[in-house]
Amino acid sequence: MIIQDISHLESLLSEPPGYVVVSLGKLEGDTIVLGAGGKMGPSLATMAKRASDMAGRRRRVIGVSRFSSGEEEAKLNAAGVETVRCDLLDPNQLAELPEVPNVAFMVGVKFGTSEQQARTWAANCYLPGAVCHKFRASRIVAFSTGNVYSMVPVETGGSVETDSPGPTGEYAMSALGRERVFEYFSDALGIPTAIIRLNYACEPRYGVLVDIARRVFEGEPVDLSMGYFNIIWQGDANAMSLAAFDHVSSPPFILNVAGPEILSVRSCAERFGELMAKEPIFTGTEAPDAFLSNAGKAFRLFGKPSVNAEQLISWIADWTTRGGKTLGKPTHFEARDGKY
Repeated sequence: MIIQDISHLESLLSEPPGYVVVSLGKLEGDTIVLGAGGKMGPSLATMAKRASDMAGRRRRVIGVSRFSSGEEEAKLNAAGVETVRCDLLDPNQLAELPEVPNVAFMVGVKFGTSEQQARTWAANCYLPGAVCHKFRASRIVAFSTGNVYSMVPVETGGSVETDSPGPTGEYAMSALGRERVFEYFSDALGIPTAIIRLNYACEPRYGVLVDIARRVFEGEPVDLSMGYFNIIWQGDANAMSLAAFDHVSSPPFILNVAGPEILSVRSCAERFGELMAKEPIFTGTEAPDAFLSNAGKAFRLFGKPSVNAEQLISWIADWTTRGGKTLGKPTHFEARDGKY
């Protein structure tokens, strides 16, 4: 199978596996997705609606964002997702959002962190507290990142949820701050919470594999400084995150969401070169450690991802050679100093 176009891609990204249909069939009440206009938000909100309908649940799914793209908002509406335009950092606008029992918190600032430190900390640390006050009677699934861990040697297999955090750089520190704020209010207000440490979602328009593929295709050097990484098909990341509503608790339930493979930047570039008839160019050398997550806990709960790395590489190579649209947001995967 190839991914034919954006419509086909978005359908695949929002297609709910059976365990999500079961999970959302048991979940009581409506769901709000804060940050529904981001890279992952539209497909997660749509999956939540599709799974609810398949389970026979007449559930409102409400997507909240500033929605800089009217096209994205229209697509959500067409999928049955209600939308609300809101600047969540404005307390008056936040207060006007409807009260719902289920909240997916997907808001965060990563890229451009080194140029806008104050906004990064406001979005990643202040806002979670305001959201917890607003939705103190709700369940919350909050997105975080594997960057809260320190880099680990490749042979360890990646950080696990019980490892102590060791953030590098302001973004990672603020991401840990976000977790600590949710942890505090989960305890103080008794909010059942799950924290999703994502590392990292990928699809043909965005992700580490897309960055590598583009550089190989365009004859640009592939930096090997961060020589290893995890990725997970965004549809699987959506599914595991929605199913985490089954596991919310106080103190928060922590879950790594990542693919099972530890991938080599060099090997992936060479594979893209084979598929796209291009000779990759390399710069730098691989360090023995990287930001890596072990998602064994998620696999025990939900099973392995439905899409493996080789399938993703194949899809992305085909998408790239056909001139498929990207989101134009580099991941800066090669950064080892935490500056994005």
